[in-house]
Amino acid sequence: MVIMPISQTAPMLLTRNLLYTGMTRAKKLLIIIGSKNIIDFMINNNDNKKRNTGLAFKMINI
Repeated sequence: MVIMPISQTAPMLLTRNLLYTGMTRAKKLLIIIGSKNIIDFMINNNDNKKRNTGLAFKMINI
């Protein structure tokens, strides 16, 4: 079960990718709590940003 609270925040955080991640993590139940307008914005926000996570560096140093 995934409970996904969505609130008004910086548009760069309200992405379709984040919504998709929450939906795909839910195996049996997804509960989205938030404004329909914000959810609609997320669906239409296909803005992909390059993320500097340092994952490759962390994987090398395990």
